Amino acid sequence: MLSTVRSIALRALFLLLGLAAVTPLTAAASRGFNQLLDAVVRIDVREVAFEDGSRRFTGGVGSGVILDAEGLILTNAHVASPRAVEISVTLANLERVGATLVGWDHWTDLALLRLDLDEIKRRGLKFSHAKFGDSDRLSPGQTVFAVGTPHGLTRTVTRGIISNNRRYFEDNTGVRGYETGSFNTWLQTDAAINPGNSGGPLVNEKGDVVGINSRGYVGADNLGFAIPANTARRIVGELTRAGTVTRSYIGLVPGVLRDLENFYSLELNTGMLINSVDPGSPAARAGLRGGDILLAINGNKVDGRFPEQLPPIQNQIASQPVGSALRLSVKRGTQTADYEVVTEQLVSRVGEEWALDKWGLSVRKVSRTYARENQLPDDTGVLVIGVQPGFPAAVAGLSRGDIITKINDTPVASLESVKTAHAAYETAPAAVLVEARRNFRVSLYVVKP
Repeated sequence: MLSTVRSIALRALFLLLGLAAVTPLTAAASRGFNQLLDAVVRIDVREVAFEDGSRRFTGGVGSGVILDAEGLILTNAHVASPRAVEISVTLANLERVGATLVGWDHWTDLALLRLDLDEIKRRGLKFSHAKFGDSDRLSPGQTVFAVGTPHGLTRTVTRGIISNNRRYFEDNTGVRGYETGSFNTWLQTDAAINPGNSGGPLVNEKGDVVGINSRGYVGADNLGFAIPANTARRIVGELTRAGTVTRSYIGLVPGVLRDLENFYSLELNTGMLINSVDPGSPAARAGLRGGDILLAINGNKVDGRFPEQLPPIQNQIASQPVGSALRLSVKRGTQTADYEVVTEQLVSRVGEEWALDKWGLSVRKVSRTYARENQLPDDTGVLVIGVQPGFPAAVAGLSRGDIITKINDTPVASLESVKTAHAAYETAPAAVLVEARRNFRVSLYVVKP
């Protein structure tokens, strides 16, 4: 009899615990959660890729969230990029409509789309939109929900908690080879984030968007990351106005000071280590070098003791207008001095790409950043990113990693000059003399019809 009573009591307890577990979701759904669900969309993208010496079309699926009555949709930069040739959005009612790219920012892995409102009106369709919450108020242990289309499974909700509200990681090839994560920390969650969840919202129990799901940690369980809503809100404003985000650059590569304070005779929580300085950058021209300690920017003290403190410092520099003169207080050895550094525009290492089909060659414009990182004399030329076997470029001996600097003795100043030479070849095939740099040596190659 006693065991029976205990059994009934345990079953009642488990039932109560189960009810308690679903109560937040049920309560939230009765308020704003259903509206949030109706604002989440599936995004199908068809885009062009310039790989292996040819032009190819690929497809992908991601998620997004409608932000306003004008049909603006926020998603990830790795879901929808300027390479997209067709974007379609599946609404909550399963109707599919077209969309266009408004803006793109790989540094934060965010992209902004707009629904085809003419099509929406013509077909008499309706949609809901979500609202941002305050990601700064999140704390570890708080319940959140990841909403999206994992593996194409529309309107999927997974539940978890905020595992860390200020996670730092910087991925230099995170978005199609582009850099991301330099200027913000991330929300870490154990809510399941799978392929296809990218771009969908991370929401609180009220249905407010507190983050944009970006990625899961490969090879680990329950490690997902989202861009904080407060970062996303700022980026949305800039993408709406200009389609891109303009940032300043001075060429400092930061490092943490943790465990190094004694070597530099510093008090705790004072300064940021300058790990290295990009060659030819404004900081290098001003005389800064690796091993210096940055103490203040325009009189504002900096603290880069821990990794998660680095993105705000980098963002402080990046947020300055291009061409601004920054006064950097720097400690070198026992001496402290001020350096004036004039910012220039931040540029990705990844330049514009194109495929020269008749040559079997895909190329990328050499950017200023790439040139500095690889100790090139300047940013002229195009980088070979793919060669198709058996085609004229491969037969001539060109290979991936070569930098084409001249075609028919004419310097390659832009990608357009390469396109022009290739178009002439298509019209009247004739041998082309190509000058290319490989491992700091210059060689000549003859591309024949």
